[in-house]
Amino acid sequence: MKLLLAEEMRRIDEEAQALGLTTEILMERAGRALAEETKKFLGSAAGRRIVVLAGPGNNGGDGLVAARYLHDWGACVAVFLLRRREGDENLKLVEERGISAKVLDEEGMEGLRRELSRADAVIDAFFGTGRLRPLEGPVKDALAAAVEEKRRRGLKVVAVDLPSGLDADTGAVDPACLPADLTVTMGFPKRGLYSFPGRDYAGKVVVVDLGYPEHLWRDIQIELITPEEVGGLLPLRPRDANKGTFGRVLVVAGSENYIGACYLACMGAVRAGAGLVTLACPRSLKLALASKMAEPTYIPLPESRPGIAGLQAAEILREWIPRYDALVVGCGLGQDPGTAELLRNLLSEELPPLVIDADGLNILSRSPDWPERLKAPAVLTPHPGEMSRLSGLPISEIQKERIEVAREHARKWGKVVVLKGACTVIASPDGRAKVSPVATAALATGGTGDVLAGIIGALLAQKLDPFDAASCGVYLHGRAGEILEEEMGDAGSAASDLLPLIPRVIRELKSLSGRSRHSPLEGG
Repeated sequence: MKLLLAEEMRRIDEEAQALGLTTEILMERAGRALAEETKKFLGSAAGRRIVVLAGPGNNGGDGLVAARYLHDWGACVAVFLLRRREGDENLKLVEERGISAKVLDEEGMEGLRRELSRADAVIDAFFGTGRLRPLEGPVKDALAAAVEEKRRRGLKVVAVDLPSGLDADTGAVDPACLPADLTVTMGFPKRGLYSFPGRDYAGKVVVVDLGYPEHLWRDIQIELITPEEVGGLLPLRPRDANKGTFGRVLVVAGSENYIGACYLACMGAVRAGAGLVTLACPRSLKLALASKMAEPTYIPLPESRPGIAGLQAAEILREWIPRYDALVVGCGLGQDPGTAELLRNLLSEELPPLVIDADGLNILSRSPDWPERLKAPAVLTPHPGEMSRLSGLPISEIQKERIEVAREHARKWGKVVVLKGACTVIASPDGRAKVSPVATAALATGGTGDVLAGIIGALLAQKLDPFDAASCGVYLHGRAGEILEEEMGDAGSAASDLLPLIPRVIRELKSLSGRSRHSPLEGG
């Protein structure tokens, strides 16, 4: 599902109209879909009191079409116009039904406050993807009245395309922006709906397909990850499989202060379906870890001091690495000089596809020539702080332009970049990028990144290419976080709570795509 900038949306609209998909046709489709989503959101239209705030442009037209349908389905609808829409056919159809449509002058504002005080929902159809401007005058006053009713008694808010005052490209919001419970966005999702603070103002986002011809949007390189897409990419599981069928993952991780990272990365890989997971860790950690997890096998590594893998481990790893389909490197590895030298030595070897996380990234940040030395396909999984160390950019700049920063450095480094955080960004060296729709505080706790690294490693071992493995891994991880928040709340859960949810999410996603079990009809 393409994720658009406002200018891209305008271009598609203009080119569609040149092909005969007129504004009138698009508005009718958009308005009806808006009405249907509003009805679904409220449970019914019949008997509901709904206020429509209609702006002067196409968003206002969508709101008028929705008002007509909601009225016909039994709702009591009141329309308030920012200004009179002279000669507007949709307004004429609204008034022919006896729907009140008042301009937001002084008298109209009093009427709006009365209607809002008894309404079940308000539809914000003031502004969409047009130029962001300060919200002033009647718009500001009307939105403030709705905010007051939302605070006072939980008035439901449905936004058309975007909450008015939310920047479609950046997610910046005007102080007067009315937070939505539901945003019905037309044609395609907009970037600002998945950037903060805009994400917090959008509520649940529903995307309406308006039937734009595919050739108008096919070449856009930024996409929103969807569950259907992930379900279609996840590897099939033939019944005659063995552990080798699903790949072998070698996890190189752990140090004296970060023993848990080994567990989380290894079990993330196990739960994501890897056939065999092996942990290469400092020798003195093995006993503690083996008592915690029975499934992985182990490669004890020589230590430069207790709990720290040293340079002498390189020879052992060189012997073992060719036996594996994917590597996960860096989780809790530490930054001891000997460990750093070990990793730098390994980068120049012939390696299978790998995930580099945590201390692996911190070590890379001190090795300027690493992109030239690392020839293997790799997925880098930095959080903003690690991305700052790798790129030299301040965290504030990274967070302001997450998509473009990830894309720029994926191209520069020639590797897939997973810029973690709310609405994680996955960028490919070829310019493509995907954005996760997930933002949950349940993932804002230590160790969840180790689980993600393990998941991506398992998918690499199952022969997904690095960009698809990263995209699917991010979505699996995020969806598990959403379930965790639904079942346990947004505080107090632990990274290990994600682990049993991963197979559950895989089953859920495969069911969406009709691939919940392997059969001869599904192919190999």
